[in-house]
Amino acid sequence: MPELWLPGATRLDIGDHAPTDGGPAKAIAHITWDDNGTAANPLPLAPYEDLVGYFGRNPDGRKVAPHILWDPFVGRFTQFVPADSRSKSLADAAGGTRTNRAGSVVIQVETLFFPYCRWNGTTYARLVDTPCEGWGALNAWIRAWGVPDTWPMGRPTSFTSNRSESVWGSRAGWYAHAHVPENDHTDPGSWPAFADAPYEPFPGAAFFTTGRRSPIIAAMHQRLVAVGCDRYRTHTDLDVWGSGDVASYRAWQQKLGYTGADADGYPGPTSWTRLQVPHT
Repeated sequence: MPELWLPGATRLDIGDHAPTDGGPAKAIAHITWDDNGTAANPLPLAPYEDLVGYFGRNPDGRKVAPHILWDPFVGRFTQFVPADSRSKSLADAAGGTRTNRAGSVVIQVETLFFPYCRWNGTTYARLVDTPCEGWGALNAWIRAWGVPDTWPMGRPTSFTSNRSESVWGSRAGWYAHAHVPENDHTDPGSWPAFADAPYEPFPGAAFFTTGRRSPIIAAMHQRLVAVGCDRYRTHTDLDVWGSGDVASYRAWQQKLGYTGADADGYPGPTSWTRLQVPHT
């Protein structure tokens, strides 16, 4: 199981943990937008400690706290609830999708930023213009929770909304606040590109057919053995997909808590991401 708390983050546990509802794993991208700068009138960036205090100690802030507060200028993080709990940064209308719980995880990241903020004498119009310090570690941690490196509604490039309840309900990945049903915010406006993955990306369901030979299958074989899911009869032809791979991968799916048709022995994107197969 991945780490519940982002390694290196300051832990300020506000309690009030609650489970998610299951479904496609998601991450939500926010900015704090704590002020309104303009090109003609940039404003100083709010102190990081003020936001930590707001989400971590202020009763009103705790009601809307995310999982992670990220300072992209120096790479600081504070985490308020563990990854397997819902957080509360999304509006959630009664009777619809439970936005803060709508996935196996729904990891919410509030980034210390607003357009035309000034930090160390420089003005930053977009989040992607900042140093984005710490993004690689954050991206890797969220990826380990089964959130794939994809934007089902498109990587945000402006402060415009684009919402689809059908996409939201059916696809794992990263969502801008501007993409989430029942919400009217248009942030974050931009977001850094995904960091280079240290692991083999999911090759697609059609890849796993009897007799397929590939170094990816050999790397998967080694990982299944390493995580205690060795159901192979032999360890020959490591790079060929066969019945031993199906049995061993089924054991991995069951270890993750899948049952029935979800534990059929054939990889899907979430279980594959969590297996962390090294690049071949």
